[in-house]
Amino acid sequence: MTDWFAQIDSDLFLVIGLILAAVAIPSIISAFSDSRAPRAAAVSVVLGGVMVLAAIVTKPGGYSASQIPNVFAQVFARVLN
Repeated sequence: MTDWFAQIDSDLFLVIGLILAAVAIPSIISAFSDSRAPRAAAVSVVLGGVMVLAAIVTKPGGYSASQIPNVFAQVFARVLN
């Protein structure tokens, strides 16, 4: 792996990726209800997915579903301090 890839903060990438994917859901629903192509939402979902995948790959042992709330709390606490 390259050097920059090893320095990724996996917790931060996981949180940002999950937030991006979650924010895209209303945009997808809006686009389909207006009979438009959900281009911006698709980009957000793909980018969020790539960030989540990068977080899982760079964290030794990956993440379990029960760890996600703790990861959110740790990242938000780090940002607020």
